[in-house]
Amino acid sequence: MNLRNQKRRADKAGKASFLQEEKRAGLLVTDELEKALAECTALVERIALDCRAQNRRFRDVEFDLENDRERCLFGLSREDREYSPSDVHRATKIFKNPSFFVDGADSNDIVQGRLGDCWLLSALSTMSTAKGLIEKFCVARDEKVGVYGFIFFRDSSWVTVIIDDLLFTSIPKFEELTPSEQTLYHRDKTLYNTSARTGGKSLYFARSGTEGETWVPLLEKAYAKLHGDYASISGGFSCEAIEDLTGRVSKIQHNSHLNLAFSGVSTFIPTKDILDPNVFWEKELLLATTDRLFGCGFDTLDSTRSGNPDVTVNGLIGGHAYSVLRAVEYNGTRFVVLRNPWGDSEWTGPWSDGAKEWTEEWLPALKHLKHSFGDDGEFVMEYSDFLDNWDLVERTLLFDDTWVMSSQWLQVTARAPSSAWSYGDISFTISIPAPTKTVIVLSKLDERYFSDISGNSCWTFDFVLFKKGEKAIVAQSRLSRFYLRSVNLEVPLEQGEYVVHVRLDRQVNDDVQSYHPGSNCDTRKFARVQTERAKSQSVASNFKPSAVLDNLPIPLDVLAGQDLTELETKVEEAEKRLKAAEAALRKADSAPEAPRKDASDAKKKEKEPITEETATETTIALVHTTTKTKPMAQPKKPVVVSPDADTDAGGDYEDDNENTGADFEVDLDNIPTSIADEDLGLRSAAGSPVPAMWDVRSGSDSDSDSDSEYQPELKESGYSNDTVVLGLRVYTRRDAPAVVGGQLRHKMKACLVAVVESAL
Repeated sequence: MNLRNQKRRADKAGKASFLQEEKRAGLLVTDELEKALAECTALVERIALDCRAQNRRFRDVEFDLENDRERCLFGLSREDREYSPSDVHRATKIFKNPSFFVDGADSNDIVQGRLGDCWLLSALSTMSTAKGLIEKFCVARDEKVGVYGFIFFRDSSWVTVIIDDLLFTSIPKFEELTPSEQTLYHRDKTLYNTSARTGGKSLYFARSGTEGETWVPLLEKAYAKLHGDYASISGGFSCEAIEDLTGRVSKIQHNSHLNLAFSGVSTFIPTKDILDPNVFWEKELLLATTDRLFGCGFDTLDSTRSGNPDVTVNGLIGGHAYSVLRAVEYNGTRFVVLRNPWGDSEWTGPWSDGAKEWTEEWLPALKHLKHSFGDDGEFVMEYSDFLDNWDLVERTLLFDDTWVMSSQWLQVTARAPSSAWSYGDISFTISIPAPTKTVIVLSKLDERYFSDISGNSCWTFDFVLFKKGEKAIVAQSRLSRFYLRSVNLEVPLEQGEYVVHVRLDRQVNDDVQSYHPGSNCDTRKFARVQTERAKSQSVASNFKPSAVLDNLPIPLDVLAGQDLTELETKVEEAEKRLKAAEAALRKADSAPEAPRKDASDAKKKEKEPITEETATETTIALVHTTTKTKPMAQPKKPVVVSPDADTDAGGDYEDDNENTGADFEVDLDNIPTSIADEDLGLRSAAGSPVPAMWDVRSGSDSDSDSDSEYQPELKESGYSNDTVVLGLRVYTRRDAPAVVGGQLRHKMKACLVAVVESAL
């Protein structure tokens, strides 16, 4: 049974079933990347041209460190505002001869500042070992004007981030010094400015170890802007940063062979769980920087007994992220080369810099290891010590362009926290057209930007995979650590239909208080955070824009070239066409049921070409009905199916014309794009619910009674402490693109009673 028929049968039974949107099916990496690169480059060029015409440097009003200092540094919470940079300077003022790259990106370029983003810098250090990888997402720049363009991958699409070259510094102005401090510089302001307030060491946050090189602090700034502020990128996992940075496609140069890699998928591997260290060495670590990247760490040590909060393990620091640069076997001994993003504080055990193991016999190994002694944060460990000292290895698997990705995202409202830990809140279906290696990833949204308003539920999830119609488990995901952003499964699959069942678990953390605006609320910051949350949620197929309409921005390309009066006229015309379509459907509903045709008649009808398009043939997502309407010929794009809708998203329909006699109500969150596109001239962007943002009708959502049975009423924001947005990404070989459907719990109570009773 194909996915279309599965969905239709589910609709007839009253289930909440969602087809995969066309834009998320079998994505080939090259087109997406090239489009993102072109758009980012064009934007940088336009800004640079405009600045030159006005004889000014670029200042980013969206992330202005000087005029909007607090919003760029901190989140919504006013507590623990620990960052206090002294000043803001342009890169051209900090460095005498600044250059974005000096001989390309290198792991030794990265030195951590006062921000707790070792996880990000460790990722950059790891990625810099793959030549050309970092350069790929640092897309375009005009260093004289001071404009830089980056692309990052968040949730399911590329995001362009444009920044200026203003950076926080740690050195105050001369006039802010005490008299005794001014005396140290002979009360000479020029001497002070040229000696103390210049150079990389004057930067407050991250810097490059190479003087004059700017890519490290500027990339860190772009990543902070992506997530709202600098404070939001304090603390995390290196592999998640690699996923954000690699996105769909990155070019990697290895031994003069150019490969394409995209969509990093991360796995956490506890060293205690490694079954055979030899297999892990040969099939994992030796492949570092080819098609996979590694990081490592261990939890912060308990200082209760020792009383020493700064205790280390032979120089290694707990709760800190380190990057694995390479693995090398020399003279029968296995070595791992690592780096601390601080740029110092190295391993002091066996094979550390200058250790007794480095006899004259072993010094030639340094060339093979590409290592030299020095307090630069890079060090060597023997493989056995590596396994003994690190608790967790983070591996990110990179795919080349022989792979494609399909995905489905849904907003899920889980059962009460006191309910049984069980599957049954959400499932996915996967159709595999041919045998293929498959990587299945279940993830939640990247909530880093809006974590302050994401509630206090810390989610954990896992899943099992079945062949459709069979009881035996094909495979199940690996859960090596709680509260991660994603879990995954690598498995070869044969052609056929599969079902994924997800099990949700959560810890309600009362220590995490969701932000609520008060009398001293920063309304500007709060508004931007709500907007980012709404935009992120819009990736879900069952997203309801009307619940967060005020938080969704109007895309500029909707307004471009038209005044508001023109747009209002077009909206009114769209309204009329929509009402005409609804009236025609009501008329069709009241007509007597047509006699059912046999199979031969149906086949004849399929062969007859559709020669006419009318407003009444537009595909509409309806509530309270199972009546079908004839689709328009070649619709422009699929319509997201609402939970109770019984129309296919722009596809062909079976001519079964079953009528429940229920009233028709148009789902306000699913305005037909064929109407919206034609009347408003909209260009739908990925993850941007453009038509719904132009819904001028008043009133609440037209949710059916059954909706409330499987999803408790949400707060006005459309997001509650019981809600999580989950996405299933399926990576397959290019010649076997998967089709992914999603289903939510719906009227399950009576069914569950029968299931449980039969099991007992």
